Amino acid sequence: MLRSILMGGAALAGLLPVSAAAQTTDEVVVTASRIERPAESLPYAADVIGEDALDVQMTLSDGLVDAISRFAPSFSPSRQKLSGAGETFRGRSPLYLIDGVPQSNPLRDGSRDGFTIDPSVIERVEIIYGANALQGVGATGGVINYVTLSPPESGEWESRLSASATADDGFHGDGYAFRGTASTGIDTGAVDVLASAAAETRGAFYDADGNRIGVDNTQGDIQDSQSLNLFGKVGWEPDALTRVQLMANLFELDGDGDYVELPGDALNGVPTSSVRGAFEGEPVNNQTRTLSLDIHREAVFGGEIMVQAYYQDFEAVYGGGTFGTFQDPAIDPDGNLFDQSANNSEKFGLRGSWLTEDLPVDGLRMVIGADFLRDETFQELVQTGRIWVPKTEFISIAPFVQLEQDFGRLRLSGGARYEIAELKVDDFQTLASYGAPMVEGGSPSFDELILNAGASFDVTGGLTLFGSFSEGFTMADVGRILRGVDQPGQSVDGLLNLEPVLADNLEAGVNYKAGRFDGRISVFRSESDLGQRLQADADGIFSVRRERTEIQGLEARLDVAATERVDLGGSLAVLEGEFDSDGDDEVDTDLGGSNISPARLNLYVQGQVTSSLLLRAQTATLFDREFGNSEPLDDFDGYTVLDLFARWDTGKTGMFELGLRNALDEDYISYYSQTVRPTDDTAYYAGRGRTITAQWSKTF
Repeated sequence: MLRSILMGGAALAGLLPVSAAAQTTDEVVVTASRIERPAESLPYAADVIGEDALDVQMTLSDGLVDAISRFAPSFSPSRQKLSGAGETFRGRSPLYLIDGVPQSNPLRDGSRDGFTIDPSVIERVEIIYGANALQGVGATGGVINYVTLSPPESGEWESRLSASATADDGFHGDGYAFRGTASTGIDTGAVDVLASAAAETRGAFYDADGNRIGVDNTQGDIQDSQSLNLFGKVGWEPDALTRVQLMANLFELDGDGDYVELPGDALNGVPTSSVRGAFEGEPVNNQTRTLSLDIHREAVFGGEIMVQAYYQDFEAVYGGGTFGTFQDPAIDPDGNLFDQSANNSEKFGLRGSWLTEDLPVDGLRMVIGADFLRDETFQELVQTGRIWVPKTEFISIAPFVQLEQDFGRLRLSGGARYEIAELKVDDFQTLASYGAPMVEGGSPSFDELILNAGASFDVTGGLTLFGSFSEGFTMADVGRILRGVDQPGQSVDGLLNLEPVLADNLEAGVNYKAGRFDGRISVFRSESDLGQRLQADADGIFSVRRERTEIQGLEARLDVAATERVDLGGSLAVLEGEFDSDGDDEVDTDLGGSNISPARLNLYVQGQVTSSLLLRAQTATLFDREFGNSEPLDDFDGYTVLDLFARWDTGKTGMFELGLRNALDEDYISYYSQTVRPTDDTAYYAGRGRTITAQWSKTF
């Protein structure tokens, strides 16, 4: 594998960039850093995916996470499922945001936060790499902030319609997907309005051999499903110094339940398939409602004040089974009890900050503020009404200060955040399969001082050196820990496993942006004294292991405008991680596939053939990975996928796009199936074969 990685890195270095930041020539500003700054001046790795670049990737992808991994190769490969279990960012969990509103649910991480908004309402995606606490709880791997569309600035109503169809190359009748979006908006100066609707229906997925891909009847699937997104945003500017904005987003994805899995033969390389059949129980679904009210006022005591109040209501229904975990002799003495679970999380938050440059020291900027979060989460069993995870209330107050000093070519930054948190759980009883012990409730509290410091130095001519230290803070997956208590006499206050996860991130790198070239290379190291590792049991249900973890890696992004019409480039990530398996505070065992991604190389070439015709080819190579343990069955056999894209802008008739995904019809088994459940005949999933997407859109 090392030789392949070095060869890929050499090819990448020979190309040099257009990542998210390079695919637009304008200065790209990251708002998720709490102090807005250009991406290339930050002391840590950051990218911004523009609307046009995101549109290209969504034509070639199953979802937003899959599209983002084209720009951030340290993302784990997409499972092509509704569940993102096993999908990590730099080996840890990312924090997903919509306009700064958290979408992740760390108290009971059901891995569904990748599907809470439709990509048609996203203007850009901001990516901050590595652990940090700038946005609060959850970002031990990084931050993914979806910035929603802004109304047009023309002063007139502007609308956009789009329609697309997707099919496998065998054009199977049950394999089609159809999608339509509509948006309209206006900016009158004092008031601006934007409204959008998007709907999609997806059929069955087919692999390179023309066989149906197995549906995940347990965790949930995006094939054989329907989704609807309704979005609205209203802004009011009563004067030149004030802006008030209200945003609302409703997203719902429902499985149709028309297929059941057909077990394969994992040991002989036969993937899981699907056959038509009645899905037992309620169909899987995601339902997310997000509201935010933002107030921005300039000239307040020599600075500007920003306040955001938000609300998020999330529900996810999972598939079920007659798992041993769900059995209860008091309900079904025969041991054939079918059940399924649903995660519920309700958040209310308030974020306030005051930014000023009116300070005695020239070039000094300061932001001070505080964040408040109340998160109430529980997990129930749908068919029997039993509570699997008791209602858990998390309350957090976090004052912070962030400073930035500009010395011209040298910029220094640093800050502190004091996280004061309390967890409240009433007395509860676990399921019969755990022995049904009563657990005494409690209110464990935590307070952590979380620091960050960084520097960037403009060497010369677009060459910038950067380095940083940052700490990330999140709660352990409290739900998994509480529901798994199997010993009598336990109390919530006494569970060490509930201690928060603190991740220290050290990073250093080089940015280069000048003329036709734009690139970055960085190395990082992430450590947790009490980390969080997921391990699957015989039922495929994950439990949490709290152990010391260490992750290190290298990331590179290179692009070049080869000519006025041709861009080419790519990105590379190589990660290694270990955990402490024997409790001696020394890491000794490789992290598995559910906790860390393989080395990955993305390459592309893009040409503006004429003023109206754009062509693009891109590859994603996932390299082999051996985990260095006694179970070679969970080693990973890598693969390469080629995608092709064409866009023809006709002007009056609209824009036509054609995407050919997996153009060479590569036959492969997903990373998750190879490394996490390699002997499970019901979860040995092939990747999608060659698929074709045709899209039309028009703005008027």
